[in-house]
Amino acid sequence: MKTAAELIAEAKSRITEISPDEVRALRAQGAPHALVDVREGNEWQMGRIPGATFIPRGVLEPTIEGRVPRETPVVLYCASGNRSALAADVLQ
Repeated sequence: MKTAAELIAEAKSRITEISPDEVRALRAQGAPHALVDVREGNEWQMGRIPGATFIPRGVLEPTIEGRVPRETPVVLYCASGNRSALAADVLQ
């Protein structure tokens, strides 16, 4: 059985991560993308990136298609980058 750290490392090896500066550049350029916060509700309430869509990790798969068009590039974020990495891997 794999550890959480191993699962996260494997997911990160299969996805493309971008830096906060790259996200700022996407936004500044007006490049089409959806910014999705996959944290929990209490984290969302404490603060978020303006314009982000809130879809908690636990309901991402059944919810995202109704909220983000399939052809739109998606940038997922969370507190540490681990939940968003797992989510990105699943969405691919």
